[in-house]
Amino acid sequence: MNRSIKLSIAVTALVCTLSCNKQLDLPSDGRISMKEIFSDDNRTRGYLNSCYGYLPALSIDRASFTDEAQDADDNLADSRFSNWYAGGLNASNYASISTDGSPWGRLYEGIRKCNVFIENIKTANIVASEAIKGGWTAQAHALRALYYLQLIKRYGAVPVFDKPLALDHNFAADKRAAFSEVVAFILSDCDKALSYPDNQEGFSWAVYENQFGIMTRAVAYAVKSQAVTYAASPLWSDGKYSWADATAINAEALAQCLAHDYKLFNEAPAANIAQNAYALYHFVTSNDQRSRDKETIYQGGSQLQIWRDAGLPSNTGMVKAGPSPSQELVDSYEMANGEMPVTGYADAEKLVPIINLASGYDPTNPYAGRDPRFYASIYYNGAARRLNTPSNPLVETFVGGREQISSTLRTNTRTGYYLRKFNNYQSGQNNNADGAIRLFRLAELYLNFAESAYQSDGPDGVVSAGGLNMSARDAVNAVRTRVNMPSLPVGLSKEAFEKRYRNERRVELAFEEHRFFDVRRWKILDQTDKVVTGMRITKSGSVWSYERFKMSRNAWSDKYLMYPLDRTEVEKMSNQTGINWQNPGWND
Repeated sequence: MNRSIKLSIAVTALVCTLSCNKQLDLPSDGRISMKEIFSDDNRTRGYLNSCYGYLPALSIDRASFTDEAQDADDNLADSRFSNWYAGGLNASNYASISTDGSPWGRLYEGIRKCNVFIENIKTANIVASEAIKGGWTAQAHALRALYYLQLIKRYGAVPVFDKPLALDHNFAADKRAAFSEVVAFILSDCDKALSYPDNQEGFSWAVYENQFGIMTRAVAYAVKSQAVTYAASPLWSDGKYSWADATAINAEALAQCLAHDYKLFNEAPAANIAQNAYALYHFVTSNDQRSRDKETIYQGGSQLQIWRDAGLPSNTGMVKAGPSPSQELVDSYEMANGEMPVTGYADAEKLVPIINLASGYDPTNPYAGRDPRFYASIYYNGAARRLNTPSNPLVETFVGGREQISSTLRTNTRTGYYLRKFNNYQSGQNNNADGAIRLFRLAELYLNFAESAYQSDGPDGVVSAGGLNMSARDAVNAVRTRVNMPSLPVGLSKEAFEKRYRNERRVELAFEEHRFFDVRRWKILDQTDKVVTGMRITKSGSVWSYERFKMSRNAWSDKYLMYPLDRTEVEKMSNQTGINWQNPGWND
């Protein structure tokens, strides 16, 4: 291979950096060699630090690529959202439209660096103790597993490299390992990381000073939990991982986190800051050495600016309304009594809701008496911007209102709703007090366990494994209890429980990037993303009228179940291996 080939951030990373990898023989910074790096404690630690930073950025914008929201930039010519909704995607332009571009190359770059560290730390001539070196090694294994998880949930089958590739590596023998094979590697990497002792210097349950953002033992368990739950899901299941397998791993992950002081955030908020603990959780920072926030396992994302990027037009300095919550998402929030207000739709366009008469839902007063998470997550017509504040103006999304619905203005809601989750009303140009998306949090582990347990043991079957004694229903109810929602009833059929479970996951994890991947791994994309609806509200005197309307989309076919590989990179790999590496449907 030509020595002039340099590091690429696409599949070239496989062909060049992961295999030919001349950079490993060159001074890593132009002055020192790898041997010199791994002969110095600070440089070795520095190289480990450089293994971080390759995760795709978390973004609320991903919600606009699901049935959670319709983006207010949908009518801008050649915006990411107008192209997505029109189905105008191909392998060449996908990276410019997707929320995280084409992360294949960057993730493999991170994997390459982890491989280099894992190999070189074995013979590193440094003063650090074996315990410290073990902790650092554990971090690299957990981080590599995390990178592979991010790859497979986007691309499916991917090649697995566990060592820096030799200069004479035979590219023709490379192949994409099956999803389940990569999951097996991920689980092995996490188990390897967990085999090292709890070590304050490198791989601990606790988060110590100046350690925010590093891999911990809880992250390794969270990676295992999500990976095996995905592996047992309809899109990826090939028989290697059953739901019973997933339940055993999920039970251990949840039990271990609970045993090490992870718990759902349940701090009572000040009356004028947040409606409830769930709302407050999405404002607070997790960078507190777990003294306050004991739910977050790994934040991953940076602080959001909802007030600016998904704000109300009455907010000074706001730029755009961003992802406008859909009517379907609003319909998914139960009544406070635990009954679903809308059980489905009588038409394919979702304009005729099937009202649950026993729920107490009133279509003429649709926002009263709902799940507390609704009020923490959605600005609706009549919502208070500031809580418990006299003379506080209410949000006006009705036609002609201060924050009125619009079909053209990017500063106004497209659906009749605005995002409230993560948004502290005190935020503005001179004070950003908004929150951040968590990549992993304890609530997801409860829900992952519930998903596998209802499949393997039924909704009410108590699972005794990994130190846990809990049923799927118990796990869901633990999440609901935080917001004082009634427990799911005993005796639900598997089918009925699945519907309630999936709705619970949708509500609890709204706008946290899960919905995009969930509807794909469940293979229900064609049922959810064809049509998104909004609510147009008009006022005549004191009478309110509510009209549902639809927005059609064309990005729901099977090809959208996975990201495409960049076309130019597919050609490179095809030339090397003689196999078409492109994902189904993207050979256009």
